[in-house]
Amino acid sequence: MEEETEANIEPKIPEISEERAESSTPKILVEKLNFYYGRTQALKDISIGIQENQITAFIGPSGCGKSTFLRCLNRMNDLIPGTRSSGKVFLDGVDIYSRGIELSELRRKVGMVFQKSNPFPKSIFENVSYGLRIQGIGDQNILEETVERTLKDAALWDEVKDKLDQSALKLSGGQQQRVCIARALAVQPEVLLMDEPASALDPISTGKIEELILDLKKNYTIVIVTHNMQQAARISDYTGFFFLGEIVEFDQTSKIFTNPRDKKTEDYVTGRFG
Repeated sequence: MEEETEANIEPKIPEISEERAESSTPKILVEKLNFYYGRTQALKDISIGIQENQITAFIGPSGCGKSTFLRCLNRMNDLIPGTRSSGKVFLDGVDIYSRGIELSELRRKVGMVFQKSNPFPKSIFENVSYGLRIQGIGDQNILEETVERTLKDAALWDEVKDKLDQSALKLSGGQQQRVCIARALAVQPEVLLMDEPASALDPISTGKIEELILDLKKNYTIVIVTHNMQQAARISDYTGFFFLGEIVEFDQTSKIFTNPRDKKTEDYVTGRFG
């Protein structure tokens, strides 16, 4: 988990371009979200809309709040003692922080893939079908159909279809990450959160993951945190720049990288700091 930094600057809500403001209702709408680790404020008045079937990337230096924000979108931060939040996060118009929200259902709808691939010490088949079994689905035909479909969605089926009973830990790093993506897809999420999913991979594996992400946006809303600005520029539709717990600027990716409005954004994407 990245170390969060407390900032002594006045929070502000980033401007929204007219083109973006006229777009459809966001899949995820965040309103004045604040988050605290104990007394340390890690996120400050975050207000943002994440569009359906688009790739939204968040960039910024280490400790600026990117991963914390990502985990707020499916309440994974609830698992950390001593944390608290204020504000609202709407998924399809429902505030996920309101009373009565079933967290297991929320996390089914909003799946997550972590920085380091974390396959279970089980077979490839059991890894991918794990979420279905947890839901009480034991029909072998359903399990087999789902495993095949999601491994195809994860661009891995042709590589592993003849060794589904082998341990997922025997796969390469890139293949393991795609198993983890298939495992997340098997429960049919609507949103896929990805916390630096390619940072530990070689360039070839990274390229495969990027191609996969681009393909997945046809059916999923994808939110990715990355330290790799070139990666954000290559694959995302929208980019947000985090700095000291705030979103300094959020807009279409092409605008963030070619014509940013804020000097701090320009300095970061041109390598002057960070």
